[in-house]
Amino acid sequence: MSSTAKIRLYVDHPLAEGQCVPLDRDQAHYLFGVMRQSEGAAVLLFNGRDGEWLAHVTQAGKRAGELTCEARTRPLQMPPDLWLMFAPIKKARTDFIVEKAAEMGAARILPVQTDFTNAERIRQDRLQAHAVEAAEQCGGTFVPEVCDLQRLDRVLDGWDGERQILFCDEGLAGASSALSGLFCDEGRSAPESGRWAILIGPEGGFSDAERARLREFPHANAVSLGPRILRADTAAVAALALWQMALGDWR
Repeated sequence: MSSTAKIRLYVDHPLAEGQCVPLDRDQAHYLFGVMRQSEGAAVLLFNGRDGEWLAHVTQAGKRAGELTCEARTRPLQMPPDLWLMFAPIKKARTDFIVEKAAEMGAARILPVQTDFTNAERIRQDRLQAHAVEAAEQCGGTFVPEVCDLQRLDRVLDGWDGERQILFCDEGLAGASSALSGLFCDEGRSAPESGRWAILIGPEGGFSDAERARLREFPHANAVSLGPRILRADTAAVAALALWQMALGDWR
């Protein structure tokens, strides 16, 4: 049997040496119908808990199948304790934000409804599937949870004081450097590590009331993302990259 595997699958099943892993109908269709794999084919599996495992197909059918784990190829790599909070925008761009957040190491993804958010609901299950697909494709061993849509004011009402917020304020566009307010916003110094959340606004930006509250919020650090106002999906990627380089696991 081949030990070379190019296909990665996320499975909601324990992984260990000799463990049999059943495939659901969609996974069987993808593996055997789309990818044309058969018994003996090598597949890499991960479940977000046990790392990545090399497995081989032991049963192949149109509607079901089974794989058997042989050896762990990589341990679980946890991301930093970083949340991405963003206001949903157009469908394709929201999908893009979730995919990139999963690829770039967000531990949790929280869509939030702001005063100017156009979307009143999301398909949480569909967005979670996008996060899974992104982890499969980028070699990740962890899949971030995608939460259902919540109102920003209610999220802030129940905020954990041990988590800092990187508040990407479009009102600061034009500042001389990105993250210029990270350590010196109104005389407050943010910790260099620990629990963080990035907050990205909607296409119309934050309302005056939201900006005022966030400016006064003791755990929020208002920052500029550079000299230009970025689209929401671009801002999410830029903020994730800057945070990872400054405080995350890209250092």
